[in-house]
Amino acid sequence: MAAAQRDPWLDNTKMVLVTLVVIGHAWGLLPDTHASNWAYDFLYFWHIPAFVFLSGYLSKSFEWTRRHFKGLLYVLVLPYLVFEPALYYYRVSLGETEPGMLYLQPHWTMWYLIVLFFWRLMTPILKRHWLFLPGSVVVSLVAGLLTLDWFMLPRILGLLPFFVLGLHLKPRHLRRLDDPWVKVSAVGALLLIGLVSSQTDEWARTAFLWYDAGYEDLDLQVATAVQTRLSIIAVGLIGAFSVMALVPRRAGWFTAMGAATMNVYLLHGFVIKTVRANGFAEWSVDHPTLALVLTTLGSIALALVLASPWSRRYLSWVVNPLGTWESRRTSARRREDRSPQVPTTDGRPSAEPSPAPLPRAGSAPIPPGGPDTTAPTPPPAADGAAGPGFPLAAPSTERRGPESTV
Repeated sequence: MAAAQRDPWLDNTKMVLVTLVVIGHAWGLLPDTHASNWAYDFLYFWHIPAFVFLSGYLSKSFEWTRRHFKGLLYVLVLPYLVFEPALYYYRVSLGETEPGMLYLQPHWTMWYLIVLFFWRLMTPILKRHWLFLPGSVVVSLVAGLLTLDWFMLPRILGLLPFFVLGLHLKPRHLRRLDDPWVKVSAVGALLLIGLVSSQTDEWARTAFLWYDAGYEDLDLQVATAVQTRLSIIAVGLIGAFSVMALVPRRAGWFTAMGAATMNVYLLHGFVIKTVRANGFAEWSVDHPTLALVLTTLGSIALALVLASPWSRRYLSWVVNPLGTWESRRTSARRREDRSPQVPTTDGRPSAEPSPAPLPRAGSAPIPPGGPDTTAPTPPPAADGAAGPGFPLAAPSTERRGPESTV
């Protein structure tokens, strides 16, 4: 069986989206100004839907098999068990107060790990028929009536349409995003979403963009809230596909970084909280414009560093220790198997039987348990990107909720 070849466009898209995750979280350090609020709303209209859609697209090969459950354990469960308390107690050590029960109510960025875990478990059922797609929209609209927030249930159900859509779209569908007219339309759509974002408070609320609050918490009538969520879903889909249409299809210098999005997702929160603890948020109040520029550029640099070859080589042991150990052990065994046989010194033929023919280059299967175990061919499984969180999400009534968003 030939090894699967990675799709450069998918890796490019993963890297773009996880970088936007870092930017969105860093913007939580900024003061409440018109410019920062507009930028924040514009980003959150579509970047979480795009992230969830891509996770669904890369999860469609998941089945209830031992190999795929092993992948869930390595890539989602163990990182959640380790990084949920790690980030939580690090924030507490910096003086932040964190309500909520550890693990049961995911904190900050960690919410995506547990949500993706449940989506993956449902995948073999959700991908069986296209009727699950309109059904997921109904589920999302009804989910706003719930108030239980264990395991981020509002987001599991609220964002479900984007994940299910990813399960059902085929590569031939996504190739249409490369059509010239689609790219031109994408630019116009993003400009229109930018205009809509400047008026978010006139027809919706920023809290709608997080998909983590019930209609009761938003203090809106059910009929109005349902119409608003349906509109938010539609805008999110248009924005997500518009951005993906503009992502380069060819391999570039940053393409390989798309394989390390989990490094970026799990580790960037520690850096952002360190910056906050050193007084950046207070400084940004007096320099709002400069702070917006610095946080944006700094977030891009941080994402590139965390996805760099150095990070993939050394920090993979932190993010996915079992998968990294198994992958390198398998690689070592392959090198030993391919090493040439040492001839006997006396010139006589060896009594040992000749080794079996080696497989052709690239024919060895991908070792199970690594981050690519649940990926469909040709792309590897989603890192869950963009792509970690903390005990309890910040109240959705806040103007900006970096503590509860991706």
